[in-house]
Amino acid sequence: MRGYGRSSIYGRHEDYALRESTRDMIELLDSLGREKAVFVGHDWGSPVVWSLATQHPDRCLGIANLCVPHIPAGFAPANLIPLVDRSVYPEAEYPAGQWDYQLFYQENFATACAGFEANIPGTVKLLFRAGNPGGEGQPAVTSMTRKLGGWFGGGGAPDLPRDETVLTEEDAAKYAAGLMRNGFFGPDSWYMNADANIAFAAEAPGGGRIDLPVLFIHAAYDWVCETLRSRLADPMRAANLTEATALSGHWMAQEKPQTVNAALARWLAKELPAVLGG
Repeated sequence: MRGYGRSSIYGRHEDYALRESTRDMIELLDSLGREKAVFVGHDWGSPVVWSLATQHPDRCLGIANLCVPHIPAGFAPANLIPLVDRSVYPEAEYPAGQWDYQLFYQENFATACAGFEANIPGTVKLLFRAGNPGGEGQPAVTSMTRKLGGWFGGGGAPDLPRDETVLTEEDAAKYAAGLMRNGFFGPDSWYMNADANIAFAAEAPGGGRIDLPVLFIHAAYDWVCETLRSRLADPMRAANLTEATALSGHWMAQEKPQTVNAALARWLAKELPAVLGG
């Protein structure tokens, strides 16, 4: 993913639009000499994978996504905010609902980057935490980002103990090293392309409908991408959609790897057995 790890670093916000990242995946496929593949996405990787299925279905055998559902009109606040659960986020108090943090990037980009970069190891340890079932029905902290002046109240991340159920010491060090190498201009720039991502989605044939085999895994305790009780998942539902649920927070692949891998294996065996050699 652009801006992360050892991937390429670009200096303009528009270089992190979904159009560019989707093209990256096609070029990756070409470089491997493959005509098609099964793509699996999580977090911002999910809109990339959804875009592959809508814009390049001929290059996909099937797709699977974790946590972040398909928004056919484009993954952007303008299309997310109308789906907010107003029983949890009264409009007068939380006009953008849990998506307030995305508006913070757009309005205070330099401040957002500085907050993350002030203590990158602390940022990693704070973000990668297990889901909390007790958060049900409570506003997510991301709904108050602008009010608080940033993710961490205007400063850097506090030094919290590493959540060993989600993040190994080795992975925490690798994630922090990659982010210290790259900084947060790239990761935060993914949020700066709302209009471009909407325009890109509008180019998809069939209104963004996906006829490929699709697996979506809900995170039961992801209170930002809350897809089990709200209407957030409604736009993605299609004829060939398989749904599963992990009893996890947002970082389900780290928190519940066996659940995720089992769901993927069952889906592949049923929908794409040839991929498994069956």
